[in-house]
Amino acid sequence: MAESKYYLPGADALSVPSADADALISLRDGECALLYLYILRSRGALDEKRAAEDLGLAEDAVRAAAERLGKAGLLRRGGARPLPPAEELPEYSVRDILQRSESDRSFRALVTEAQRVLGHALSGADLKTLFGIYDRLGMPGDVIMLMINHVAAALRRRYGEGRLPTMHAVEKEAFRWANREIFTAERAESFMAEQDRLEQEEERLRRVLQISDRNPTSGERKYMESWLSMGFGSEALALAYDRTIMSTGRLTWAYMDKIVRSWYEKGLFTPEDIEKGDRRPSRRQSGERREPSRTGGNMGDDLDKLASMYGVGAEKDK
Repeated sequence: MAESKYYLPGADALSVPSADADALISLRDGECALLYLYILRSRGALDEKRAAEDLGLAEDAVRAAAERLGKAGLLRRGGARPLPPAEELPEYSVRDILQRSESDRSFRALVTEAQRVLGHALSGADLKTLFGIYDRLGMPGDVIMLMINHVAAALRRRYGEGRLPTMHAVEKEAFRWANREIFTAERAESFMAEQDRLEQEEERLRRVLQISDRNPTSGERKYMESWLSMGFGSEALALAYDRTIMSTGRLTWAYMDKIVRSWYEKGLFTPEDIEKGDRRPSRRQSGERREPSRTGGNMGDDLDKLASMYGVGAEKDK
């Protein structure tokens, strides 16, 4: 057998299952093979318009090739790609990571940025976690860089300068982003802006609730995040806090939560809407007995009762 004159320098950089390779060869379809490699390189995602631009094909050709791959059992349509359970990324060997580092500039840049933000050289376990986020979750390097910096910034705001994130915190946030399908820089920027807004609103809410000398507990934070995610601002929540204090004498989280949820169900989100649509019941509406008037309209009825009781006529005022 003649020795091959060609070789693939990065043959191990992408892994194609043997069954898929056999199916692709049996198709004898260049466009399908090209599209399969493109999707594999994109970590399982297919944007038909972008693929057409990158591959120099018409969108109809990309769509048709995707259909043929689907019929061959090589591509599935619809639904989110299932993620591994949280904190259970696949185990990668050092060789896997080394090969990707040699052939993938994006991953090399990601490692450099992660070490800068985390403030130390990554351990073997850290590298495996970072590689799993990049490879298994399919999150692009630029998005992971944004995410790591977002985690670090949130820690600094909450605990002050000098607090650095751990790779465990990065992994936890990565699953959070992946479950929200944040895989582009545009979506990442939008998500981070919203998170920053909520964090600023939470700071104002903490002042309303008079939590200034400590950090909220995890249970308290869940209530606060829930109310803010419903669309309430600190001004409206200040009314709920006031009603809670007036009714219970202290901050009772469950009681305040019932007030807020009742407003949410009624569609009342601003102080103006709440004052108009959820007035406090009057004493008559709340079921309290009214003392009969000692003068006025009830006096005539009382005189008639006395007359009937004693068999005398009530003397009329002249």
